[in-house]
Amino acid sequence: MIRTLIVDDEPLARDGLRTRLTLSRDVTVVGEAADGIDAVAAIGRLLPDLVFLDIQMPGIDGFEVLARAGREHFPSVVFTTAYDRYALQAFEVHALDYLLKPISARRLEQALDRVRHELQRDEAEDRAKVAALLDSRERDSAGFVSRWAVKQQDRYVLLKADDVDWIEAAANYVRFHARREVFVMRGTLAALEQTLDPARFVRIHRSTIVNVDRVKEIKPEWHGDFDVTLTSGKLLRMSRNYRTLLR
Repeated sequence: MIRTLIVDDEPLARDGLRTRLTLSRDVTVVGEAADGIDAVAAIGRLLPDLVFLDIQMPGIDGFEVLARAGREHFPSVVFTTAYDRYALQAFEVHALDYLLKPISARRLEQALDRVRHELQRDEAEDRAKVAALLDSRERDSAGFVSRWAVKQQDRYVLLKADDVDWIEAAANYVRFHARREVFVMRGTLAALEQTLDPARFVRIHRSTIVNVDRVKEIKPEWHGDFDVTLTSGKLLRMSRNYRTLLR
């Protein structure tokens, strides 16, 4: 059964969608929410497989719902909207599907077919699509990335830049060391470095970037490199080629 949550601020829209979903034998509606705040709580409490998520709602919009709920659980998402001014093409790339209100029976069934197909595949791939959408929005006023959707075991969580101690390269992935845990994201250290605030994150080795706020001590070694001790007690090696950057 596909455990489904309906999120919409319009009661008639929720009622209509719930009624039509009951016609599908493999779909069970486990809850509803009328605004973004309630939606975040419902996702965390019910852990649904699928969320029909309205975009424009009082309080916080659908994107912010995912940003907050994604710390604990990333469901598959079908966006719903009454306005075509939203970036529908972007939704097709990043989201599982979107439905333009009023929702036709044909489009609803198409969306459910896509959900069924995707849930039979690797679920982490589905979460990554939503994560990509969120990640594209998470930049500060200066244009630097302020948080990422990163993998942790079989789920994705949102990781704030403020929480990161240091970052290391791992083949085609990068590992974030934060909150005494390790989080993984696909990509290269060089590409990630271009998105980081250089006043906060500095490369100290070809495979290491450090949060300067976490640096406790820098100690020169006889061979010309340096030992960098973090506030957590972690000891990192800084190459002589990067010492001027950290200084």
